[in-house]
Amino acid sequence: MIGMNLKEEIKTIFKGQVQDDEATLLHYSRDASLFEVKPRVVVFPKDVEDIKQLVNFVRNHPEGKLSLTCRSGGSDMTGGPLGESIVVDMTGFNQIKEIDKDFAVVEPGVFYRDFEKETLKRNLLLPCFPASKELCTLGGMVGNNAGGEKTLRSGKIEDYVEELNVVLADGNEYVVKPLSKSELEQKILQNDFEGNIYKSLWKLIGNNQELIKNAKPKVSKNSAGYFLWNVYDREKEIFDLTKLFVGSQGTLGIVTGARFKLIRPSACSSMLVLFLNDESLLAEVTGSVLKEKPETFELYDDHTLRAAVKFFPDFLKILKGNIVSLALRFLPEFFMLLRGGIPKLVLLAEFSGNTPQEALERAKKAGSNVSVFKVKTRIAKNKKEIEKYETIRRESFNLLRRHIRGKRTVPFIDDIIVPSEELEAFLPKLQEILSRYPQLIYTIAGHVGDGNLHIIPLMDLKDERAKDIILDLAKKVYALTLQFGGSITAEHNDGIIRTPFLEQMYGEKIVELFRETKQIFDPNNMFNPGKKVGGSLEYALSHIAQQ
Repeated sequence: MIGMNLKEEIKTIFKGQVQDDEATLLHYSRDASLFEVKPRVVVFPKDVEDIKQLVNFVRNHPEGKLSLTCRSGGSDMTGGPLGESIVVDMTGFNQIKEIDKDFAVVEPGVFYRDFEKETLKRNLLLPCFPASKELCTLGGMVGNNAGGEKTLRSGKIEDYVEELNVVLADGNEYVVKPLSKSELEQKILQNDFEGNIYKSLWKLIGNNQELIKNAKPKVSKNSAGYFLWNVYDREKEIFDLTKLFVGSQGTLGIVTGARFKLIRPSACSSMLVLFLNDESLLAEVTGSVLKEKPETFELYDDHTLRAAVKFFPDFLKILKGNIVSLALRFLPEFFMLLRGGIPKLVLLAEFSGNTPQEALERAKKAGSNVSVFKVKTRIAKNKKEIEKYETIRRESFNLLRRHIRGKRTVPFIDDIIVPSEELEAFLPKLQEILSRYPQLIYTIAGHVGDGNLHIIPLMDLKDERAKDIILDLAKKVYALTLQFGGSITAEHNDGIIRTPFLEQMYGEKIVELFRETKQIFDPNNMFNPGKKVGGSLEYALSHIAQQ
């Protein structure tokens, strides 16, 4: 291999495409985050054998600094699929191998949108889809421990992964699944790489069980760090490495296949819309609605609603249909604006049922429960009404972004979560922090039932103050979030942006256990380095894209 460049070297052991032209490298240097990291080469494996060859190539390479960073949809907002060495495009692994009565077997490059079409044909659903469901792949969802609007009732993807196929650092593919105590003991007795992983991790968890147990964030969902607290269920005596691979952002091995549990979606739904002018009622109103067990419970602020009215023509294009009927659907929002009555917060609670009447009755009951707070409510009459409110929540910020020139989305405080009962006290303090930065344009939306808020400011990254604002605001918002017992990321994960803050969240001892975990699986640090462990603020700030 003397005299060969990296592309030529890889081609000698690889069946798929290998590219290093400038256009390809530029495309793969960006995701949906604020970062830009240029790889040396991008590879497109044809099969598992290609991936195994890659792992062996990197492990044995005399340069000793090569690494593998997997990528599929590129919708990650943390810089998770960005790397300086070899980026592995997994979208060629796009086979849906099996869909049965309550499970599916797929490859990681399958786009969720395509998968959902096939499952719904059988009246089945993987319900933990994120807002980027049209853009993301199932492998990315596993890597980030994805969740979304249905997580309130249905859980995150960690609750649906039954089995994974993974290529580990020794270049072999393994099946990872829940093991009984006796099966674990057999694995530990193996005198090979896989056996050493089980033995070392069992020892690490056993020696630090109280520390690990106490480190688990006390919120309904979390994507920060490695989920060591979920690996061993002491009551059931089940040891499950899928719980560790979920949310690990490709830092422990390369997932080549997955088996997911599926559920049957609700037949009918009805939506209660609540308009809050007094934020001090948020906790009581939220608690009252949650008693009726909504399937989804979302929130957006007055910035979001104003954007919806301001960019009304754009909404007509998104919703499609007759312009007169669409305009009529937006009359309540126009009247609010004209009367100066835009609410501080809008809450959307969706209730399911086996019949339309059952779903409607549940929505009415929740509305009746909150009547004591003198909160204005209405029930969305049909699917079109529900679609309008959901579109306002999902699309207002995108429209705002498109209409503001010279500024771009900058996700860095985009996924905070606190216990839902703390939102009433938390939200004013958060808004007070944000008010100190008048140059920021932002909306607040999220999953009120979970206490999970999404804030993605628009900023001019060419402004010399931008990096200081990002760092200063992140520290303040994360400190406030942790003060209220929350997590710095509920769904979006750590990547480049939040890895440096994991010690602030978990403390030095737990972060050291994360490092030991990475070392057990990846002693040569070749799987997506700098994510979960080994990241720094200096690296993050020096790789912020300028446009």
